[in-house]
Amino acid sequence: MEKHEIKKPKVIESEYLIRRPWLTARRDKLLLPDGRINPEFYVLEYPSWVNVIALTEDGKFVMVRQYRHGLGTISTELCAGVVEEGEIPIDAAKRELSEETGYTGGEWELQCVISGNPSTTNNLSYCFLAKGVKQTEQQHLDATEDIEVLVMTRDELLELMMADEMKQSLMLAPLWRYFYLQERNSCR
Repeated sequence: MEKHEIKKPKVIESEYLIRRPWLTARRDKLLLPDGRINPEFYVLEYPSWVNVIALTEDGKFVMVRQYRHGLGTISTELCAGVVEEGEIPIDAAKRELSEETGYTGGEWELQCVISGNPSTTNNLSYCFLAKGVKQTEQQHLDATEDIEVLVMTRDELLELMMADEMKQSLMLAPLWRYFYLQERNSCR
């Protein structure tokens, strides 16, 4: 099969529609490679995000529960947050875990880098694995946060995932990857 060369369109005009701390949207006018014009292509701009699969010394998962207004539900999730300006993703992940849960330490590694929707968003989510974390401090929540910390067994977390209780795809993807790799490595 002959490989098809895909060419990028050219941005010929760009206009910000809204610029707020948690929502930035722009409308681009694109010149497509074949000469046609796409007059309205919308992009949501976000900072980079991080999330953490945090495992305690005895192999339990540190999870958080909080209200998510978009879906209007209480959600069980990985610890996650925004990479602040000038911060590197690993430092942001460690800061978020400490602030949201009080857990620190452990051995850290980057699991994967994913996008929530590369069609309409411009940011990446850095997914970390932290093994051997310990609760060493209290939560340090932002004024608008109300977060419950949960410590779950592997089976409890898998049951939650299999019951379709978790909705956050940027957290499910690294969790499913983690469980797949654990299963694959145990079969060797």
